[in-house]
Amino acid sequence: MSLLRLCTFPKCLSGRILLEISVRRVPYVDHCLTIRNNIERHISEPPWTSQRRHFSALIPKKEDGKKRVWEQSQLLDVLEARIQQLQSDVIVDVQHEKVQFVKASKSGIGASSGNSPKNVFGERTEVPKAGQTISKGGGQTGKGEGKDASASKSRWMEKLSQEKKTKTKKLKQKKAEAKARELAEVEELERKLNQWAVSARPELVQDNSEARVYGDVQRSVRCYLEACVFCGDIDRAHRFLLSHHRMVSRRNLLNIGLYNIMMRVWAKKGSLNQIGRMFILIEEAGLKPNLGSYCAALECMGRNPDCSPHVINRVLRQMEEDGLPVDELFSHCVFRQDERDMVLRAIHTVQPDFQSSINTILQTCSSPLVKDFYIERADAKYPKMAFSLEELQERFSRQLSIEQASTITIHSVEAMKPVTSHMAKMRDLLAVQRLVWHKALVGALREGKIILASSTQKAVRLSLYPYLCLLDEKDYVDIMIQSLSNLPPSGESLHILAKELGNRVHNMFCIRMKGHNQMVDKLSHIYNEYTELLAKDSKEFDVLPRERWWKLEAEHSSGPSLLGDETHWPHMVVVELGTYLVDLMVKHMKVNSDLLNSAYDRKLIPVLYHMYTFRSNKQVGFIKPHPILTQMQQDAMDTTLTFDSYVMPMLCPPVPWTSAKFGAYLLTPTKMMRAVEGANQHEILLEKCQDADLHAVLDSLNQLGNAAWRINQPLLDIIISIFNDKGSEKLDVPPPNSEAPKIPRYNQQDSATFTSAEKAHLKREVVNAKKKCSEMHSLRMDALYKLSIANHMRDEVFWFPHNMDFRGRTYPCPPYFNHLGSDVTRAVLVFAEGKPLGPGGLEWLKIHLVNLTGLKKRSSLAGRLEYANSIMDDILDSADNPLIGKKWWQNADEPWQTLGCCMEIANAVRSPDPTHFISHFPVHQDGSCNGLQHYAALGRDVIGATSVNLIPCEVPQDVYSGVAQQVEEFRVRDAEKGLKIAQVLEGFISRKVVKQTVMTVVYGVTRYGGRLQIEKRLKEIDDFPKEYVWDASHYLVHQVFSSLKEMFTGTREIQDWLTESARLISKSGSTVEWVTPLGLPIIQPYHRSRTQMLKATIQYLSFQITHDSKEPDTVKQKNAFPPNFIHSLDSTHMMLTALYCYSAGLTFVSVHDCFWTHAITVDTMNRVCREQFVALHSQPILQELSNFLLKKYSLPMNLSLSLSHVCKECTNIHLLGSLLLWSLSPCIRYVLVKPGQAIAGL
Repeated sequence: MSLLRLCTFPKCLSGRILLEISVRRVPYVDHCLTIRNNIERHISEPPWTSQRRHFSALIPKKEDGKKRVWEQSQLLDVLEARIQQLQSDVIVDVQHEKVQFVKASKSGIGASSGNSPKNVFGERTEVPKAGQTISKGGGQTGKGEGKDASASKSRWMEKLSQEKKTKTKKLKQKKAEAKARELAEVEELERKLNQWAVSARPELVQDNSEARVYGDVQRSVRCYLEACVFCGDIDRAHRFLLSHHRMVSRRNLLNIGLYNIMMRVWAKKGSLNQIGRMFILIEEAGLKPNLGSYCAALECMGRNPDCSPHVINRVLRQMEEDGLPVDELFSHCVFRQDERDMVLRAIHTVQPDFQSSINTILQTCSSPLVKDFYIERADAKYPKMAFSLEELQERFSRQLSIEQASTITIHSVEAMKPVTSHMAKMRDLLAVQRLVWHKALVGALREGKIILASSTQKAVRLSLYPYLCLLDEKDYVDIMIQSLSNLPPSGESLHILAKELGNRVHNMFCIRMKGHNQMVDKLSHIYNEYTELLAKDSKEFDVLPRERWWKLEAEHSSGPSLLGDETHWPHMVVVELGTYLVDLMVKHMKVNSDLLNSAYDRKLIPVLYHMYTFRSNKQVGFIKPHPILTQMQQDAMDTTLTFDSYVMPMLCPPVPWTSAKFGAYLLTPTKMMRAVEGANQHEILLEKCQDADLHAVLDSLNQLGNAAWRINQPLLDIIISIFNDKGSEKLDVPPPNSEAPKIPRYNQQDSATFTSAEKAHLKREVVNAKKKCSEMHSLRMDALYKLSIANHMRDEVFWFPHNMDFRGRTYPCPPYFNHLGSDVTRAVLVFAEGKPLGPGGLEWLKIHLVNLTGLKKRSSLAGRLEYANSIMDDILDSADNPLIGKKWWQNADEPWQTLGCCMEIANAVRSPDPTHFISHFPVHQDGSCNGLQHYAALGRDVIGATSVNLIPCEVPQDVYSGVAQQVEEFRVRDAEKGLKIAQVLEGFISRKVVKQTVMTVVYGVTRYGGRLQIEKRLKEIDDFPKEYVWDASHYLVHQVFSSLKEMFTGTREIQDWLTESARLISKSGSTVEWVTPLGLPIIQPYHRSRTQMLKATIQYLSFQITHDSKEPDTVKQKNAFPPNFIHSLDSTHMMLTALYCYSAGLTFVSVHDCFWTHAITVDTMNRVCREQFVALHSQPILQELSNFLLKKYSLPMNLSLSLSHVCKECTNIHLLGSLLLWSLSPCIRYVLVKPGQAIAGL
């Protein structure tokens, strides 16, 4: 660092470097600040006049206090000189040249040094000692010269002496306080200097400990600088950084990454002087340069042909002294455009033979669960796709063009209706109005930007101006007008609408940023080579998609990095930008009041209204469309829908996840782990992980994303015909808004005759009608989006990229249309690749059909197959005449999937040879209450394991029917005792009534929540007396919990252990963390909320912020730990199954604990599923969790072994104490105490 400064600024520093001077000794502070002021003078030179002000001092300024102390000190000097004069009885002049009121320097050091003060020119002022006088010439007079006058003291001399004593006493007190403050400041400087000893790492932004506290504020600063730089407003970015740097209170917000942003700018311009000045600021801020800092310096030297090799050598030596290898520049730093080439050019100037060495050795995951998957590849049959190399490359080009456009416009399925003259008129009218609104919004946006740009706000304040310059004005306006079509008639919350607008701007900015960084060409080149792994007409590979991509990226290391380093905008920034755009829409989008009815007087009225409503007793800002806009949109039935590009499935296989920050879409930013808005705890945990620890998780996501899909066109056409008719609530096809109930209207005159009870009844009718209309509109629009997307993709093959939530549960990225959706969306999706049914495929199709109907739950597989064969006539009739036949399929639990399966079976049985029939239909294998399966396995509970099919039985066990049967036994017993509610419930206890509660009890549902679930089921029974619903639900939830406690003895004990562990951990001020058996780190994002206010122009928005609070929410932490832990085990089992199915050549997808594959490969998938379940629970899961908690929360690792001798009363001695053992059953206690002897057989 110091070498770089000496090379860059030979004229700036002639003495020692600023922060190489020890601040441990107070006398050196003067010297330190002198050097610092010299530096300030050089920094304040042109080209920026904004830099004429000095940078803030290392020691905080206390100007007023220092001046007072200094002036009082000078006054005492004058008084002392006057006393000496009077004592000498010789009239002399006190020379003002030697005793001056010197103005204190800005650093305020003069009065606190403890030495004689200096004058303004730096000369030491001589103050006479006691007993000496001052002569005219400025010399001192000895004691003997004033003996004659020593006896004649006047009264006012005594007053002066007394005043001196008083002043001296006050001065000593103030000096002591000032000195104490200075010592504290010096200690703070020492602490910062000590932090420099820690070696900084590269562009993985390593914030100092103080900066981490600021969370969103620090990210807001970074995003602001990035926005300014992207839109070319370098001067604004530089002023903003300097304004934060000058203020000590705001300097804590800055980390090395923020300074590196500006260093990158100057490196692009080849300005060595500015690079050097940034290094000076870094030193002043108490930070240490990291790889990104030195990378920018070397890039700048590479762009500067006149740069001396001596300077480059010194930089490289300084890196070596800081412990930063040169090779890590190319493996850790993120490069844009030609930055890598410029850095290499600088290094080659002094080291012509230098070659960057990138590690090409593939590391493997250390988990024993996947050891065989990664090592034993000789028998692996990695599947290929049914596309040629050329076809995959052409699909990539199409997907790339869609993502570069950011949005896509598709035809609505409602366009299939015949166009009436009124519809055509409304469409033309709406198109004209959109042009008017577009012009008005462009003008308003342009004017608003001018006002923001010329505003006289302080440089330290964040402004929206750079965020409004990232895109073209047309793009912002298109985003605003696009939001109108998605606005429901009842309106939308301002917060939600603003967030949607802000996120659209952010996504478009990220895509433009990648194009600006010139990474698209490199991405195209690597992807085209990557498709050789997937194409059917290419050679076989023995590597996984992640490994292939990583190797290709290492081979093509030149040019920009594919991994971008742009920062996700904080939630507050997104909402603030969105509210600004909404405000423009409310103020400037207007329409004539007589547009639809000429009887009204013509005047311009707003299209959108800002109003307030109450939700959950809270006042919420709402944006509501004017009825004219709603009427136009409903009558026009617009033929097109515009979506963001990430809403659509991908037309090519997704980019494989190679790290927690790179994968899925080609250009659209995507997080591997979903989180609460603004939360970054998960990202920090993932960054700390070794790359190899995440390989199994990444590979499972890639396997799920590589499954190709297509549309079941015949079934889609049937659904669309019902949708465009009047819908069908029975078949889950929402009816149109025209079928919604009419909202009652009452005249004020009529209501005057109503009683208060009648008025209340009328109000409830109005509220219920409005609620029903709103629900119907939401369901209708949701179905419209899904069916329109499906219709748009009807002739395509497509893919769903996947990511996960913080527990590890996987989800498709496209939000509307995917296989995790409703019965309708699942029914229209089939595998793109077809496989022959084989000898047992048709039987599995029939068994799957019976499973979809919800019948024969307690029958064996053979019994279900026999039943399917007995209803073949109904199956074939449903396939041939779905809407005019017997309609047997409509009574199934999943009617549309049932109909699709009927069609597949009909085609198979009518083919010449069913074993050779190519089937695309996915067959499901669903877990039997998967949460209870994991609890039973963890507790080695044989009885519980039997009820959830973990132990072989002649017929499949149905835990829901078992619980219902036991609850019925309890009811009969209570009814015999004369309990009224037990008698009322006779004949009403069924599997359906208790299923939801049994399913969710393992995920932490409370008795209150369970009662609400049962209450809802009882209300659906027409014959059940409604006056007994509350009593019956209260009675049944108690019986369900009692039944489960008897059936699953270990489940409740394990739940209690997990709950109590989380309670104690959160009480200690920590959040609950654990690591899954596959190495995925998990942290629960539940913290106490705080209120944050956004003072937007349109209204003040209040947010409940939870992600950056230091205090965990104890209630949520303890209640959520058991279900989240089980969810993490569930996802681990799914990922293991996905990996081993992939190595076996299977097509595999999952809906959490429901696994899908082709009919011919069901047996193979079932075998893999069971093997991986046993392998997972053969691991000492609870023992490893116990060890992790003990280590994480600072408890001795051998505590779990010694706790068997600790009495129950000692539970409060340690954080986890006897909790780890005494709350568990003996078998679990055995697992924890004897980790190496856990039971493995199931």
